[in-house]
Amino acid sequence: MSNGFSAGSKLLTGAAIALSLSLVPATARDSQTQAARVSIDSARLAGLGEFVDGVMAQQIATREIAGAVVTVVSNGKLLFSRGYGYADLDRKIPVDGKHTLFRPGSVSKLFTWTALMQQVELGKVKLDDPIDKYLDFAIPANGQTRPILVRHLLDHTPGFEDLGGITAESVSDLIPLDTFLKNPKNIPTRVREPGVETSYSNYGSAIAGYIVQRVSGETFADYVDKHIFGPLGMANATFREPLTGDRAANMATGYKLVDGKLVAKPFELYSNIMPAGSVSATGPDLARFMLAHLGDGRLGNARILKPETMRLMRTSLTRNAPSLQPLAHGYMVLREQGPRLIGHGGNTADFHSYMLLAPEAGFAFFISTTGGQGSYGGRTEAMNAIIGRVFPAAPAPRWTGKAAPTVGSYRTNRRTYSETPNPAHDIKVTAQGEHGVVTEAGGTKTYWEQIGPELYEQVTGSRAGGPYERLEFYGPPEDRKMSFSSQPHVLFRLVKP
Repeated sequence: MSNGFSAGSKLLTGAAIALSLSLVPATARDSQTQAARVSIDSARLAGLGEFVDGVMAQQIATREIAGAVVTVVSNGKLLFSRGYGYADLDRKIPVDGKHTLFRPGSVSKLFTWTALMQQVELGKVKLDDPIDKYLDFAIPANGQTRPILVRHLLDHTPGFEDLGGITAESVSDLIPLDTFLKNPKNIPTRVREPGVETSYSNYGSAIAGYIVQRVSGETFADYVDKHIFGPLGMANATFREPLTGDRAANMATGYKLVDGKLVAKPFELYSNIMPAGSVSATGPDLARFMLAHLGDGRLGNARILKPETMRLMRTSLTRNAPSLQPLAHGYMVLREQGPRLIGHGGNTADFHSYMLLAPEAGFAFFISTTGGQGSYGGRTEAMNAIIGRVFPAAPAPRWTGKAAPTVGSYRTNRRTYSETPNPAHDIKVTAQGEHGVVTEAGGTKTYWEQIGPELYEQVTGSRAGGPYERLEFYGPPEDRKMSFSSQPHVLFRLVKP
């Protein structure tokens, strides 16, 4: 991650990921609020802990992982929360699955969306209101004519360019949320009309948290403490920085790889843009949050949202690619059925995390890793291994019709448009045979085979059970796009010669 929190703006399975231009409204099938219960093979759950132990041992050996936590809940209770590797390599302090804190990065946004929907329930915020109604400063229109609505924050369609400079170098550089958001230097340019296409926005997510702060009359950190962390018993979770006391003592260390050695880094500071991703928490803290969402807003005697609100959050809102997964109300959709899988990823410079929920199956897990850059891929491989074991899928039948891919270079829409783009960051697409394509990004090539007229599936030779990454080409000839199934929050567009 280079410019703040990302739910996966890098490769998920060795291929650079892409998405599309014009949003496709959620279909009736997408919008069902209650799906049939899905049972999980009891044998798969019974051996899941040992399976994860084996996966994480492999990742630590091959993926520069210093430390990790994997927390799994099922059927209304914590199944396990296990630590792997070291919280502090130099002092040989192992990760404690119950007490070590990790940085979930943009998984923090799920707390922000929960807080926002609490205000919607109270009638203090309406999803179809312009955000200007709730702000005390103006965001320049830059030639755009339509207002940004509150719901555009939930699906990352406000039309902002990407925002850099969201970290603070030292504690003395931390400033209040409103001060950061109002600074003209920090307001991203509006580069398209809202509601047109998804392009992941930390600034938009922070605006959502600021709206909560404005309408509630409480600072954002105080609000979440009082209305989410406190009621759910998430005793160690906090948006606040720097950490103090037991939280600081139990915080996992971030690392970077220098000359083949993992070197400790200082605690990252993100609370200038707090609602976008400054949480620190333990695995059991996050288990309680997952259980509340699986429980339609209730955990024990605490209720944080009404069941109908929780079901709304899980339903599809918009999608970029016609055949690939959409965004829900704050959640990303990993699979639409069999069962529906929703979640959110998070990447700081030092930590790589994912929270995944299968509400129809009453199952969820959280994973977070720290270490060298390879730990990003380690997080994703371990996450996919768990999905493939618990909810196995089969590869799609290959397609043998006549349709050629649109080859060339594709560029992400999540960028700072005032800066000259670096072609080295583009995804190169070439045809291979009649029914294959190769994508290349960052020197890594990935092969895909055709499963529909413009739809392809990644060929990996990996374990049975998937999940299997897909990409899709679409759009009119004058504006061709490419999307990848694991990233419904960005798109890549064909670069004109």
